[in-house]
Amino acid sequence: MKIVLAYSGGLDTSVILKYLKDRYGAEIIAFVADLGQGDDFDKIKDKAIKTGASKVYIEDLRKEFVEGVVWKVLKSEAKYENYLLGTSMARPVIAKKQVEIAISEGADAVAHGATGKGNDQVRFELTYKALAPNLKIISPWKDDDFLSKFKGRNDMIKYAEENGIPIEVSTKKPYSMDPNLVHISYEGGILEDTTKSYDEDMFKMTVSPERAPDKPEEVEIEFEKGIPVKLNGKSLVSYELLKELNTIGGRNGIGRIDIVENRLVGIKSRGVYETPGLTILQFAHNLLGQLVWDREVYSLKEVLSVKYGELVYFGKWYHPVRYGLDKFFDEINEYVCGKVRLKLYKGNIIPLSRESKYSIYDPELSSFEGVDLYDHKDARGFINLYGLPTKIMGMRGMLKP
Repeated sequence: MKIVLAYSGGLDTSVILKYLKDRYGAEIIAFVADLGQGDDFDKIKDKAIKTGASKVYIEDLRKEFVEGVVWKVLKSEAKYENYLLGTSMARPVIAKKQVEIAISEGADAVAHGATGKGNDQVRFELTYKALAPNLKIISPWKDDDFLSKFKGRNDMIKYAEENGIPIEVSTKKPYSMDPNLVHISYEGGILEDTTKSYDEDMFKMTVSPERAPDKPEEVEIEFEKGIPVKLNGKSLVSYELLKELNTIGGRNGIGRIDIVENRLVGIKSRGVYETPGLTILQFAHNLLGQLVWDREVYSLKEVLSVKYGELVYFGKWYHPVRYGLDKFFDEINEYVCGKVRLKLYKGNIIPLSRESKYSIYDPELSSFEGVDLYDHKDARGFINLYGLPTKIMGMRGMLKP
């Protein structure tokens, strides 16, 4: 049997690699995705081989991640309960490449280390089912034999020590973290107690607003068809632009949230996230949208943005509804072109200016001074027609004070 395992080199997947090899007598191929998390991939590869992998794939997916997923989500301005979907967006990219490797290697199965309580199991497995429905899916955290051996992290640490698996965690580690180009998420451990805060030293991408510079920093972002193409007048490759904006936003304390979200499986979970670059980009994108979208477009965008966020969060990236929504967002982003200047100051994003050749904002129409293009008297008939149902309901006594 040949199994391709989505491998990070962390505690869970390191233990799972050894466990799968022993339980199934299988050949294990480890696959590691580079999503800009800054890991030492040579070290991870060496660790996987020493733990029992026959082969290790290290795949640079930064461009595919940003251009194939992150920019699409940015066009929709999607969130899920105020969460900017950093982990959710990464999973279909990882799982897609894992499937491709499994097919090229003639593997029998794909495996992942997501637990049975979280959302990632759904995101991985729905991608497997969509792209390679004939592959066997192995999810150890839902396997009785695995659960009989591992009740939690402490059992896994003990197993790793007994089997000579090198690990860099301990029973005292206060939380788990998952980084990529978009964000870092923090969950578990001390964060499970909502009455308690966290150590400021936990954060890796951002400084606290209190420690941010006393002098504001200005940034200019240029968009073409809803996609950021220049940062401070400089053209950058997609993932380099996002990385640079992470640095800029991070040093100004931008993009931290602490929420209790509703997981797909019905469990509430506290998550702390730092997402500096994408927070700035979504803010800037919306400022341009305000210039170029009329009321009908903007209001429908607001509704469909929620649906788009749910599809991403719930693991349905490969779904006809998402494909259809992409066509809508591609269409309305044709006109999201222009520049936005922002001031970043101690966790705040402050608009300075915005401009677009497609702007439908007309200062003369908006002004209280001019009447050349707008006759105030026309509003009388408009209100009479618009208010007719309200007037009739009032006459019938249907509207109570």
